[in-house]
Amino acid sequence: MRVVAALSGGVDSAVAAARAVEAGHDVTGIHLALARSPQSHRTGARGCCTLEDARDARRVADVLGIPFYVWDLSERFVEDVIDDFVEEYAAGRTPNPCLRCNEKIKFTAVLDRSLALGFDAVATGHYARLVEGPRGRELHRAVDPAKDQSYVLGVLDSEQLAGAMFPLGDSLKTEVREEAGRRGLLVADKPDSHDICFIPDGDTGAWLRDRIGASPGDIVDAESGVAVGHHEGAFAYTVGQRRGLGIGTPTPEGARRYVVGVDTGTSTVLVGPPVLLEVDTVVGDRPRWCGPAPDVALEGQVQLRAHGDPVDAVIEVVTDDAGATQVVGHLRERVRGVAPGQAMVVYDGTRVVGSVTITRSTRA
Repeated sequence: MRVVAALSGGVDSAVAAARAVEAGHDVTGIHLALARSPQSHRTGARGCCTLEDARDARRVADVLGIPFYVWDLSERFVEDVIDDFVEEYAAGRTPNPCLRCNEKIKFTAVLDRSLALGFDAVATGHYARLVEGPRGRELHRAVDPAKDQSYVLGVLDSEQLAGAMFPLGDSLKTEVREEAGRRGLLVADKPDSHDICFIPDGDTGAWLRDRIGASPGDIVDAESGVAVGHHEGAFAYTVGQRRGLGIGTPTPEGARRYVVGVDTGTSTVLVGPPVLLEVDTVVGDRPRWCGPAPDVALEGQVQLRAHGDPVDAVIEVVTDDAGATQVVGHLRERVRGVAPGQAMVVYDGTRVVGSVTITRSTRA
């Protein structure tokens, strides 16, 4: 097959490309220029869109002996990922930009361009497995549970999965680094990128204030209704947050306060003890199915954040009279800190069924 290997400049994408070459595919390396003004170097281990990363990607292509190109998708990245990120936070929701990037950039913009140029698939360094099942290609968890990235790929539909390759899904991260060293790839010991690539210093609150503007308001105790602090913008807070509240006193019972609600309309942040965070029903909309949608209630699991533990649940797909679809997860145990805007990814064993955007959560 003719394969586009997306080279981020890190060790995972490098080994994924190397394995695609070794498997006999006709591989072309591409690096995505997503930042309008890329930094020359990373700040610590953050980010994945620097000039340093682009140079590392080119070096990998040279070692593998494959053609290499840089595709400038910075305008599309701003529209589909960054603008969406700002709009969601401005509305009091907590988005995951990695899901949007996978859905809109890597497996829409890149895959569409690749197919138009006569390529058959896009290979990436994601840790996930593709399995040919009775109903077509299925997305499954990776062998390495510590590196599994199926959560952020849960937005891919069956057509996108048909054009995807994940050569690392059956490997441990330690094996990938060792292989990179044996292959003479200089990125073998390069630190992984983390956090949000377009906020390299990790200060999401300050980054958002620069784009949304300050909107002062009260931090209010959810149980008493009394203001216990002030803030410069409710958008900078997320349900479940404990650090950075600037409240010097705990609850009257001595419990730590957490963010339990955000209302950007009134610029109010609600805080309370951790018990107020406990929920056992999660509702989401905008489903993205990795195959056929469930037609009956599913006894499976849901994952509510990228590095969260799976939770046993009964998952129902509900369609109202107007034709709007919601997905309801009835959790077998209570969980804390579920924020609107996050993704609920549905699993049947190791198979990813699909993903929805959380709209609300409740407790019986």
